[in-house]
Amino acid sequence: MSANGENGGDLARGLSKAEVLIEALPYFQRYAGRTFVVKYGGHAMGNAEAARDFAEDIVLLKAVGINPVVVHGGGPQIGDMLRRLGVESTFVDGLRVTDEATAKIAEMVLSGAINKELVGWLAGAGGKAIGLSGKDGGLVIARKVERTTKDPTSLIESVVDLGFVGEPEAVDTSVIDTAVAAGMIPVIAPIAPGADGATYNINADTMAGAIAAALGAARLFLLTDVPGVLDAEGELLTDLTPPAIARLRDDGVISGGMVPKLETCVAAVESGCEAAVVLDGRVPHAMLLEFFTARGAGTLVRAAGNP
Repeated sequence: MSANGENGGDLARGLSKAEVLIEALPYFQRYAGRTFVVKYGGHAMGNAEAARDFAEDIVLLKAVGINPVVVHGGGPQIGDMLRRLGVESTFVDGLRVTDEATAKIAEMVLSGAINKELVGWLAGAGGKAIGLSGKDGGLVIARKVERTTKDPTSLIESVVDLGFVGEPEAVDTSVIDTAVAAGMIPVIAPIAPGADGATYNINADTMAGAIAAALGAARLFLLTDVPGVLDAEGELLTDLTPPAIARLRDDGVISGGMVPKLETCVAAVESGCEAAVVLDGRVPHAMLLEFFTARGAGTLVRAAGNP
């Protein structure tokens, strides 16, 4: 190839990058100073390249004036540690039944190894991150989760004790506000105390949704391992409202693990978060593609009547 050909290729690539930046400019301007809450899943953390991409995306958001707040999961890592220790796990509706010993292991894995590893990835990408949990600064007070199960034969309902599994009852964002004002990226483990003094393990989606609502976040991103919400033909649904989600659930189009994720999205957008997005965290830079391009990359959920 001639030198002119090489230069022409460089120019074309440069123009393509410039076009992407121009396309993103209105979004930078609109959301400067706003907050994005991002739930980062446990499965994605097992891939070093994906973790590096994620960290770069978060640091980029901070660099353009958006305030990212990361809430991370860690179910696979907790499961691995429990297996190493010979502890068997039982699940009800996707929630791990958690006795006191399991709760301590979950806190060790989530608030310790995973949280600090993620802080390290962000630092490596040039960010200034701080690791937190719901215990820090009174961020979250949890209440015990209650679940019932129905016998398929007798149809009698009975209460299932999930142990130290909780859900946010109150959120005080003061510690997040302080960290953000100091130029830091909060990285939050889904562990929180209850009013009874016990430590509770909280589903990371639920934790992220509650924090997004309390912060009045512009966006809640739930990074998962599917492209988003699919219709009956397998096509991606890019824009949903709570009434539409209810209809899709009644029709059986939405089922399984997508149900609690969308419940989290609906609760968030009906309690102060501007919009929530379910998207495939396995796709490199999916979060940036969803937000900073007209094409998008996932399913956007917004409250009915919210443009």
